[in-house]
Order: sequence, then structure tokens, then C-alpha cells
Amino acid sequence: MRVESSAIAPTPIAVTTPAKPPATGTLLAALGVVAFSLTFPATAWGLEGFGPWTLVAVRSVLAALIASVCLLALRVPLPDRRHLPGLAVVGAGVVVGFPLLTTLALETSTTAHAAVVVGLLPLTTALLSALRFGTRPSRAFWAAACAGAAAVVAFTVQQSGGALTTADLYLFGALLVCAAGYTEGGRLARVMPGWQVIGWALVLCLPLTVPVAAVALTYEPVRLTAHGLAGLLWVAAGSQFLGLVVWYRGMAVIGIPRASQLQLAQPLLTLVWSVLLLGEHLTVAAPLTAAAVLVCIAVTQRARS
Repeated sequence: MRVESSAIAPTPIAVTTPAKPPATGTLLAALGVVAFSLTFPATAWGLEGFGPWTLVAVRSVLAALIASVCLLALRVPLPDRRHLPGLAVVGAGVVVGFPLLTTLALETSTTAHAAVVVGLLPLTTALLSALRFGTRPSRAFWAAACAGAAAVVAFTVQQSGGALTTADLYLFGALLVCAAGYTEGGRLARVMPGWQVIGWALVLCLPLTVPVAAVALTYEPVRLTAHGLAGLLWVAAGSQFLGLVVWYRGMAVIGIPRASQLQLAQPLLTLVWSVLLLGEHLTVAAPLTAAAVLVCIAVTQRARS
């Protein structure tokens, strides 16, 4: 789950889709955040029935099949060659890198601890966006973004006892590759529908994901359980395809920096799901962190670039 050496030079690109009110973009990006917040709990469920490599490869193949059906049914033409480098970054970041690294981390980490990734992701995405495209968010924007990220990191680190493990290395690697994929995906969503961005990225990864799935299914044991199947189906259809469809479209409408800050709420949503679905226990710090994060989101949404 960012490959950036071949990225297209940042040049102004005309938006080919009709303009939409910012509220629509915010809603779409928020729906993506809700879908993503279920990813870690669903992955934990999936690991009950599948090995980590099997889960990652099969979810990508299933999501690619869904995308292929949509692309063929609507007779979508092949993407322009100039868009292939950007799609490769999306595929490397959000189709392969992020799912693989977070799944490996969740073998030994709780979902609450893994939420540190999405706590840092908004700030990392905004930073890469600024470096990649030369955008200059305001000082108020950066101050609120840093404050929100710090609040989320402090909460999740406190939950894990502050110790760095191998899982942390996986999570920080996932953070970087996912931020690169989000940045390129948000750019491409300005020139093609968001669902086509992730759809073509999934299809381009099939020559890699299909062989890996075949090998993984041979070497890793499979235990068909209700939780395992439900987790696999959600990370394939919800997290890997539908969530990214609305997320990329939302970024195209309201901009990458602002959309990325909505993800400050994602760790807290993940913690809620971890309690409801996995039976994990939270401390009284959770509502305090939630209040701080909501304030930061409000500031970033009002701050002008």
C-alpha cells in the first residue's frame, strides 16, 4: 500500500467533471472515512480465517473483479498512457502496500494501536500534497492539523504503553505508501471519476495479486468462519473499492489537504468499532481525544489555503 520516480510532473489540469458544492465533496470524503474506519476490525476478523498474505492478495483480486465488471459494463475506455504512472503509485500505495503492511502489523498489534497510522495519515498526506503540487495551506490549517495528529498519536501511544515494536515499523511504512497513493489518486480524480482511478489501479495490480493469491492459498491454512468471510468481503468490497471510490471523488471536489483532515476522526471511529465488534476495552481518554479531534477538524475545514 506511494514507485514515485515515474510520477507525472505537476502541471495545471482542467477539471472535466461538473462542479459540485463543497458540502457534497465533504460528504463523499466522510463516507470514505467511515468505510476505512472498519478496515482494521474487518482485517482482524479476516485473520481468523486466512493467513496475512492470503487475505491481502485475495481481497485485492476480489476488488479487482468488482472493478472489472463495472469497467466492462460501462464500456470505460482504457486510461491514457500519461495516467499510468499515477495509477501505478495508487496501486503500489493503496492496493498492495497499505493492506499488506497493516495486515502484517495486525498479527501482533491491536486495532487500537494500529489506529496510529490513520492518526498520522492526514498530516502526511497534506505534507506530500504540498511537496508534490506546490500547494500552500495556511498557518492555521497546519497548526490545527498538527494539533489533531498529536492528539491522536498521544492517545494511541498511551493505549499501547509507548513501546515501539516490529508492528510499528510496518505501520509507519504503511503510512508513507498510503499517503502517496492518496495524493496521486486525488490528482487523478480531477481528470477521471474516482471509481475509475481505483478500478484501473486494481486491474493493473492483477498480474501481481493473482499469482500471490494462488501461492498463498497453497501455503497458508484457510479456516472458513463467519468472521473470516465477513472480514474478507468487507476489506475487498468496502475498504478496497467502494470506500476509495467516494474518497477519491471527495478529494477531487474539496482538495487533498482538506479531505485528508477528515481522517483525523478515523482512529476514533475505529476504536468504536473495535469495542463493538472485537470486544476491546477503551479508557476514559477516548471522549477527551474525540472532542479535541473534532475541534481540529472544524478549524481545518474553515482554514483557507
